[in-house]
Amino acid sequence: MGDGSNATMTSASRTGSPPVTTRARRRWGEPWLATVAGAFTLAQLCLVRPDLGLGWDETVYVSQVSGDVPAAFFSAPRARGISLLTAPIASWSDSTALLRVYLAILSGLALYFALRVWRAHVMPHVLALAGALFASLWVTLFYGPQAMPNYWVAVGGLACVGCFLRVRADAGDRAAWWGVFAGAALMAWMRPMDAVYVVLPLLVLALRRPRLLAVLVAGLLAVAGEWVIEAYVSYGGLAQRLSDASRIQGGLGWHLAVADQLRSLAGRTLCRPCTGSAPNPVVTLWWFALPVLAALGAVAAVRARRALPILLPLACAVTAAVPYLFLIGYAAPRFLLPAYALLAVPVAKGLARLATAPARGTARALAVSLVAAGLACHLAVQYAVLEHTVHGSAANREGWSRTASALHALGVRPPCLISGYEAVPIAFYTGCGSAQTAGHDTSTTAAALTRAAHRTPIAVLALPGDRPPAYARTWPVERAGALHAYVAPRVAQGR
Repeated sequence: MGDGSNATMTSASRTGSPPVTTRARRRWGEPWLATVAGAFTLAQLCLVRPDLGLGWDETVYVSQVSGDVPAAFFSAPRARGISLLTAPIASWSDSTALLRVYLAILSGLALYFALRVWRAHVMPHVLALAGALFASLWVTLFYGPQAMPNYWVAVGGLACVGCFLRVRADAGDRAAWWGVFAGAALMAWMRPMDAVYVVLPLLVLALRRPRLLAVLVAGLLAVAGEWVIEAYVSYGGLAQRLSDASRIQGGLGWHLAVADQLRSLAGRTLCRPCTGSAPNPVVTLWWFALPVLAALGAVAAVRARRALPILLPLACAVTAAVPYLFLIGYAAPRFLLPAYALLAVPVAKGLARLATAPARGTARALAVSLVAAGLACHLAVQYAVLEHTVHGSAANREGWSRTASALHALGVRPPCLISGYEAVPIAFYTGCGSAQTAGHDTSTTAAALTRAAHRTPIAVLALPGDRPPAYARTWPVERAGALHAYVAPRVAQGR
């Protein structure tokens, strides 16, 4: 009996699993994980507001499956996963609130299941803390209920790495095999290139396990194949699509975007160009604390001989962050969501180590109090930035809605076409199609728009003071919200 116990402990140390009874720990941890996921969903509904209008990229994704508006131009870097995820609601309802509630509930469930697969490798209190740290970030709360792919890459990566660890510990764990496949597929479904970066450390570790390598690669290819096929059907081939995607992202190459990401932490959902000073240090302190706490967690795990469950997500977080810190010339905080989700595990381990460091009496109480105070301040900062971001985003989207109402009053009603400044989101709000003759969303020519103006209501939008394109300079100009609308003569005469 003693030999069996020692063998179990030795095996657990080799696989990276804590040498304790996992069944009792799983039962004890379940309520904590459910509480974290439920609180995350509730916080989204209360703080982000279900009535927040759709953002620019959201209108592109939702329009692909909407029954009410024409599909917007789908540029080369995008993948159709988030469009299909929203289809159960967006295909029959134009209610933004209903879509937000659906995504908030779905994102909470996804977080719960992504955390749940880690129960055999991470202590319950550390796992619950990891989930709470990730879920409480303003960027996680803001994008959880949005029709955007980055959050889903994050939870897919978290689940994939957790299941990968389970398969290494127990090759007979059939659910974990499926989890590796599904996690990789979810990431590739949403953003194929991000999925590759996330799983790089997994691919290296799987080289000596052909079956595990095959399942991981199969998960990536199962849905990324659609992206590749679409490249040949609509973008001139895979090489051309990759080239176009690189061009739209400013040209992939050496770009030091660390400072840009730092500036975006104050609530700038897109930092392009990323100018201006860095935010208040209070806002960015947590960002600098991440690598320190992750390193502390890694050291603690190595000393406890349970290194892999901490070092592997840390390695995947690094590879997930590299392209957005060093390879593109602009920033958006949502790009780093996969890295934050994976970092949450070693960071939580580091915080737990700080709070439980060997000490007596006053020293122990002081350590716990400092950690608790730091977390409270962190939550306050995240809430403040989230409130600022929601307010700014709501103002932009209300502006698009006002412009859409003005265009309706000018006679630009479906079926119609809009081009020019911010045409993509405004067309969605107006119920029109969008078409651009230049830029990343180029989908037509000036000659084609001129011909279309004879049979379709068309408006070209411009900022006050900006000159419209040559083909629209003789068209009547009207005020449409904060913009000038150059309305095709056919429409202007018909009003």
